[in-house]
Formats: sequence, structure tokens, C-alpha cells
Amino acid sequence: MRYAIFSDTHANIEALEAVLGAIDERGADTLICLGDTVGYGAEPNACCDLVRERAEVTILGNHDAAVAGRMDYSYYYDAAREALDLHAKMITPENKAWLESLPYSAQGAGDVLFCHGSPVRFEDFEYIVSVEQAEACIPIWERLGKVTLIGHSHLCRAFAISRERGHEVVTTEFPIRPGFRYVISVGSVGQPRDQDPRASFTIYDTDAETFEFVRVPYDVERAARRIFEMPGLADAFGARLLAGV
Repeated sequence: MRYAIFSDTHANIEALEAVLGAIDERGADTLICLGDTVGYGAEPNACCDLVRERAEVTILGNHDAAVAGRMDYSYYYDAAREALDLHAKMITPENKAWLESLPYSAQGAGDVLFCHGSPVRFEDFEYIVSVEQAEACIPIWERLGKVTLIGHSHLCRAFAISRERGHEVVTTEFPIRPGFRYVISVGSVGQPRDQDPRASFTIYDTDAETFEFVRVPYDVERAARRIFEMPGLADAFGARLLAGV
């Protein structure tokens, strides 16, 4: 099975279209979305429509849960909360029903687990961006997939976890080695935060047991301009796209 996995589109249709085009060029058996299709950006419905059409499995993200009325987001900072309020008003009934139906996790072929944040407690949407946070998964080592794929942080990070400790994998392509569980954060389609504005997606081949991070250029200026021109969205969201932060 050759999986293409992406996450955190955040209503950025330009980035999503570029990523799906790159996936088509590379080829994949199954497309998986790890959530947060909405929030921050200017095109929540267009992105929901396209993810619904293309992804075989979509996981619930925290922004999806907020727009669908499945979580309290009153504690979010003002600009993020206002964007979610706006998207909740914009979203079509069909897309809201879809967001309401999304699962917190899913199992895939080849002993793969998909979720949005940390697999320790799916509904808490905790980050994993450090070895210490990855090692919090050691108590649930048996419940992890051979590969657990997550989003949420908007960062490309990979960790190999033994029963005793975790290790960061610092490369864009690597084999899955026996004796470890891997927890991999796949980056963000629509709002990367690693000083690289290019959209991110990943490829995992369960037969070859190889993993790859892929970056895709897209029309960042156009996506930012859509945000600048939309009342109710903070200009900072567009500026972040341009800087990749």
C-alpha cells in the first residue's frame, strides 16, 4: 500500500490543489487527510469539498471540531477564535455534517495508525514536536501502529520510539526499522510553520516500509491576498503564509 498523507490544509485552496497535483504525479493507492481542513484561511468550503472528494479517510482536527460544534474553543486566542466563528457561519450544511461525522482516529493497512494530535488521548489534541513529547507514547507502545501519522503541529518531525526511549529521525527519507514504533508529524498543507512556505505532504509505502516528506511550491501570494481581502480574518494569517511560520 502506498499512502499519501496530508494534514492542516486550513482553508488554503491554492496549497491543497498544488499538493493534490503533486500526489497525482507521484502516484498513491490511498489519500489520507489528518484533519484541520478549516480554520485560518479564506476557502473552507472549497477545501472541504475537495478533501471529501479525494481523501479515502479524513480524521477530525481541533479546528474541524470547533467549526462542527464538537468542542469548546472559547479559550483560543482572539484571531483564531474569530476565524472559527467566521467559518462556522460560512460552512455549508453538507460540509458541517461531514465535519460532525469525522473520527478521532483510524487504522490503516500495514499496521498504520492515523490521528490528528498525540495518540495518547486523541480528543486532547496534544502536540508531539520533541523527543520528550514522543516518549510520552512509551506507556501505550503496544497500542501504537508500527507507524503512527499525526498532524496538528504544522511541523515535519519524525520520532522512532523503543520500549525504553525515543529518538528523533533527522532526514526527509528513511526506512522503517524493526523494533521501533514511529510517530511522524506530517507538516501542513496550508500553513507550514518551519520557515519554509512550501506546502507539505508525505508518502508512506507499507510494502517497502519507506517514508518520505515532500514539499510543494504553490502561489503563496495569492493565498495570502485572499486572507487580506476577507473581512473577519486577521492579516497575520496571510503574513504567516508568506514567512512560513
